[in-house]
Amino acid sequence: MTITSASPAFPSAIAFLESPPERRWQTLKQLGLARYDFLIEMPKTETNIACVKRFFKGRKRVKFPDLSHTDLSGLTLDRTNLIRGNLSGANLTKTRLIEADLLFANFTRANLTDANLSGATLNETIWTEAIVFGCHFGAGIGLSETQRQDLVNRGAIFGGSEGNDLDTK
Repeated sequence: MTITSASPAFPSAIAFLESPPERRWQTLKQLGLARYDFLIEMPKTETNIACVKRFFKGRKRVKFPDLSHTDLSGLTLDRTNLIRGNLSGANLTKTRLIEADLLFANFTRANLTDANLSGATLNETIWTEAIVFGCHFGAGIGLSETQRQDLVNRGAIFGGSEGNDLDTK
């Protein structure tokens, strides 16, 4: 594994994303980032390398994660805490965020085509230019009526079960 000169326990983002899942998990635990276990499944792309660099550099500030422009498509992020997360420009196509904590999350220009946010807490979320066609919101917990109508007009799906039967994978 490539090590930066800053710290012997600090792997490079590329080395992290090239590591097998077990090694990624150990690295996250050592760095105090284990609650972000979705990084274990994150594919190695240019934008994801930048995201992991942000996580590693700002370990003390990841309480409100910057996932802007990352590729999280197809991942299962059920019950993940992304409060105040910046997901602007992120690819969340077919991603499961069932019962995720997304208060104050920013989805500006994110692609949530066929994603599943059933049971997610969505208070104070930002949806400017987000692509939500086929995105399942369940009851849409925390969304205003204006937000709900705007999302429906763009192809979002509301109602139904709170998610467990809406497998988007």
